[in-house]
Amino acid sequence: MPLVEVIALIALGLCSGLLAGLFGVGGGAVIVPALMLLFPLFDLGGPWLAHLAVGTSLATIIGTGIASTLAHHGRGGVRWELVARLAPGIVLGAWIGAALAGLLPEVWLRRLFAVFLAVMGLRMVLRAHAAVGARPLPGWRGMLGAGGGIGGLSALVGIGGGTLTVPFLGAHGVEMRQAVGTSAACGLPIALAGMIGFVVVGWGREGLPVGSTGFVYWPAVLAILLASIPSAPLGARLAHTLPVALLKRLFGALLLLIATRLALGG
Repeated sequence: MPLVEVIALIALGLCSGLLAGLFGVGGGAVIVPALMLLFPLFDLGGPWLAHLAVGTSLATIIGTGIASTLAHHGRGGVRWELVARLAPGIVLGAWIGAALAGLLPEVWLRRLFAVFLAVMGLRMVLRAHAAVGARPLPGWRGMLGAGGGIGGLSALVGIGGGTLTVPFLGAHGVEMRQAVGTSAACGLPIALAGMIGFVVVGWGREGLPVGSTGFVYWPAVLAILLASIPSAPLGARLAHTLPVALLKRLFGALLLLIATRLALGG
């Protein structure tokens, strides 16, 4: 890759790693739109621009998610029993989301998703000091359904799922820092299952760049991970240092930014 492309991708990785550690979001909310801007500048993507950006984003989330999860686990911030209950639905949903991405236009779904994120973001910004919700976590069927929805929507738009997992856990009484750490761990099955799905649905498509496997462009994955893996623990450290109310407001602001991007068409 040209040096300027490598520098741009490393800078993107630094930003996504900080977000992954701080909010448990995987960084895809930044990576996907950034790649959709960068790839055409380097004559990459062609008719598969959006698919390549999403598939590549999911591949980077695997590495970033591992670094973020380990950092949160070291601080006692991962509820592994909740990860185990959500993971089966997440994997199934991520495969379905990846399959739909190769078949259906996603404009209407993206905008409905944007409305959901805007509502959740406003609630977290305006109610940062509100008491934690007392609703109990659902049973295994409810967790399977929640995991399926989180995995499907996340794989479809190329994110690690934190924009859905953190509000879901917070609404059911999970403390904010633990919600962020648990979300980071949940991002791993989302990213792995989603990446495999995008490799399969993109296999053999014409017009993909050299260095790609299906809809995953590996040179970009490696360049982004060079910066995102070491920066994710820094974000996790900040997540366990910042006051909970401020963390909620920052996360709510992030949701509003993502919602705006999705509503405007990505």
